Amino acid sequence: MIELILIAILSLLAQLFLPWWSLAIVAFSICFWRSQRAGGAFLQGFVGVGVVWLGYALLVHTQTDGIFIGRMSELLFKTNTNVLPLLVVTLLSGLVGGLAGLSGFLVKKATAN
Repeated sequence: MIELILIAILSLLAQLFLPWWSLAIVAFSICFWRSQRAGGAFLQGFVGVGVVWLGYALLVHTQTDGIFIGRMSELLFKTNTNVLPLLVVTLLSGLVGGLAGLSGFLVKKATAN
């Protein structure tokens, strides 16, 4: 649980100053340092990063009264729905974080010998 909170907070802070892919470095580092199981590392990275990006997408959605998300939905999916872009953003960012966390755990196991 502490790993999930650390990943969420540190990836949020890192993305204020660094590129978007800094979230992968954060998830990798935290899971390399603290994770005990492969499934847990993936889940912690997935949820930690996915929640941050979902929160940011919802913030953009509320600031623009749904106009920006609606237009992106029309552009990418040819439909005017607000749920689909939010779902895609959450899943893609979660996969990046989850795979980075899993990689961190596996590198730790591979170098533990």
